[in-house]
Amino acid sequence: MGKPRRAANRSSAPQVQRARPRPARRARAARARGVLLLSGFAPFGGERSNPSWEVAARLDGREIGRLVVKAVKLPVSSPRAVRAIAAAIRRWRPRAVLGLGQAGGRPAISLEKVAINLVERRAGRESDGGVAGTPVVRGAPDALFARLPLRAILRALERHGIPAALSLSAGAYVCNSVMYATLHALRARPQAVAGFIHLPYAARQAVRHRQAPSMTLELMTAAVEAAAAEIARAITAHA
Repeated sequence: MGKPRRAANRSSAPQVQRARPRPARRARAARARGVLLLSGFAPFGGERSNPSWEVAARLDGREIGRLVVKAVKLPVSSPRAVRAIAAAIRRWRPRAVLGLGQAGGRPAISLEKVAINLVERRAGRESDGGVAGTPVVRGAPDALFARLPLRAILRALERHGIPAALSLSAGAYVCNSVMYATLHALRARPQAVAGFIHLPYAARQAVRHRQAPSMTLELMTAAVEAAAAEIARAITAHA
């Protein structure tokens, strides 16, 4: 009889590492399931955080209905944010796009109904209605309307006990620019759902804004998740 075989030393065996999916492959896989592109903004105005991005980041990768959430962080600069959201739409080819932004001072979740083709480069100049501003997209319509199931979202938030309201003004700063640019980028895809939601200050920001209303991140996240569920439901109903 020969010598007994020695047990293989697993620690010395070559380790086979699984290759991580390439970004392009991940994008194709997500598109196959349907993407909800969810944008938020970096902090601005001396704030250390921005609830729009914090909520978007919390929902990144979540499957809601038949949609996979892909979060994208935008700079607080109208030209750069417009380019960034347009690039994300080209990359992900989403079934739906939902922009999030902070509207400090508003007491409730604001569902925006209209975006105007006008941008004021500095938030402090919004008080003049943006009359001194420039177009978001030259030669494009003066205004574009949201393609969200707004009434259904509003009812869903009311059922969850979350303060919410329809809004006729997304301002004339970067949030409005992103909403307008999104709707314009999707002009050849009328079946795509798109719009914008403004969030109040987060509760942690109330330290700096004691007289302004605020809301917890948990409640804002629940609101956006409920909105996403209604978006997914609307897409399924029209499929």
